[in-house]
Amino acid sequence: MAVIESWRKLTEEGSVALMRRLFSEVGRDFMPRYAYVIVINLIVASATAASVWLIRDVVNEVFFEKREAMLYLLVIAMAILGVIRGVGRFLATVAMGRIGNAIVARMQNRLYNHLINLGIDFYDRTPSGELVTRMGHNSTAARDVLHILFTAAGRDLLTLIGLVVVMVAQNPLLSLVVIVLGPIAVIGIAHLVRRVRGVALAQFNSFARLTSDMQETARGIRVIKAFNMEPTMRQRMADAIEDVRLRSDKIVHIGARASPLMEILGAVSLTVVTFIAGYQVIYMDVDPGALISFVAAVGLAYEPAKRLARVQIELEAGLVGVRLMYELLDVEPTIEVPEQPQPLRLADGTVRFDKVDFAYDATGPLFRNFDFTAEGGKVTALVGPSGSGKSTLISLIERFYGIGGGRITIDGQDISTLDTSSLRDHVTLVSQDIVLFRDTIRENIRFGRPGASDAEVEAAARAALAHDFILRTEDGYDTHLLDSASTLSGGQRQRLAIARAILRDASIILLDEATASLDTESEHKVQTAFDHLMQGRTTIVIAHRLSTVKNADKICVLVDGEIVEEGSHDALLAADGAYARLYRLQFRTDDAPTTDVREPAE
Repeated sequence: MAVIESWRKLTEEGSVALMRRLFSEVGRDFMPRYAYVIVINLIVASATAASVWLIRDVVNEVFFEKREAMLYLLVIAMAILGVIRGVGRFLATVAMGRIGNAIVARMQNRLYNHLINLGIDFYDRTPSGELVTRMGHNSTAARDVLHILFTAAGRDLLTLIGLVVVMVAQNPLLSLVVIVLGPIAVIGIAHLVRRVRGVALAQFNSFARLTSDMQETARGIRVIKAFNMEPTMRQRMADAIEDVRLRSDKIVHIGARASPLMEILGAVSLTVVTFIAGYQVIYMDVDPGALISFVAAVGLAYEPAKRLARVQIELEAGLVGVRLMYELLDVEPTIEVPEQPQPLRLADGTVRFDKVDFAYDATGPLFRNFDFTAEGGKVTALVGPSGSGKSTLISLIERFYGIGGGRITIDGQDISTLDTSSLRDHVTLVSQDIVLFRDTIRENIRFGRPGASDAEVEAAARAALAHDFILRTEDGYDTHLLDSASTLSGGQRQRLAIARAILRDASIILLDEATASLDTESEHKVQTAFDHLMQGRTTIVIAHRLSTVKNADKICVLVDGEIVEEGSHDALLAADGAYARLYRLQFRTDDAPTTDVREPAE
């Protein structure tokens, strides 16, 4: 009844369905390799059973009958069987290791390919430490679950079956005693399984927190040291490590309970078997060789039986990771993909927002019936307090997020109907958040246009005023950047990002505080390069320093998701509205109040 109840609970809680899905999506592709391992394990199990069977003949023919010929024959046979077992186990171990590595690699590729297709909103709400942990933990969990299933079936179960056959053949009565005592272990195991699921999930969450804290330390080490935060961070990390340790201890504690249960049952079984065997030899004239062979089979069956008793506990611990993996793989991208995506066909590159609604979450919309136009071939600047929606507007043009209503069009084409790659091929983004990748300086620039020649890369670097400082690095353009290029200054990193944008040579340019980290002289020179780049292209510029947008064709003042003013620099100053107040505040030419325009919220 305990076995039936345990299986019913397993089925109700979805573990069987989860294993079925894992096998159909992953395990089935590796069946030829697993079959190879199973065949080898079958040979090893047969050799093990044969070795035990030979003990009867060794005892009877050699020890009792003292036949010399049988001694040599049996010794050679046992040696050959030992070699078969050893070679077989080596081959099976190597094969299982390679299968495991292949499964981990496949699942990591699948997870990464899925993650990179998800929208920005997913990354906004998911800690990076959790994603890093899932890439490693969930992939190995898939491998472990399949290995447990196939190892249990292909090694332990086959070995146990072979030994049980020997036991039954040698002494049916004693075999019945051992087989009756075995299911008692299932009662205790079923209780342990119910506890291991929750503890394994808590262990994963604790490890994800540990990874996140380590990432925060690496990213924020300068702030940590500048504010003497070392004691605080040490305590946070110590708490996270202690939490992982406690969860791991619980897993060990729960898993270890299966061993004493099997030890006790093993001792009881051996005691009963020894008594009955001795009684049969003394009073029933039973063949002593058969009894010794039987006892040897019981001893050898102990280890595979103990491992099989732990299978369900180990499976449940592994299935936690598999369940989390599929939870991640089942996340659907929030950006709807059109059934027949169209390529972007550019004319002049006019970008238009037509009654657009957008909200990040349920707290309320950022844009409602929002209208905005960036005319093709001209420079449109967005100014206003932080948090008013300027960067969001650029993100919506790149289609990082889906909108709740209205349309965003480029030359009249609704971007929701476009092929996303085609859309982004015609757009260049230079953000205030500089991201450089673990590669050479040359390749980091070449990411702007893969396939560009070295001469084109260097020309873009010169235009961005990056060429001279690049040559001063250790290996020039071949210098490898590590850890987000932390050895470069903020201005140097930004100039590499600008060089990447210049190399892309797109028709629509989005600049989000693109010169924020440059000194005044470098900013002036890079702005000159930008002026050349922006000629005849649609350009949308976000700037807090109004001096950088004075020459824009149109300036839009964005406050709380609404455009409150738009026009040229001179026209807006003459209107003496929100822009004029921002301008006077920034250049301190007037002490006029600024109640109509909020202070930055970020």
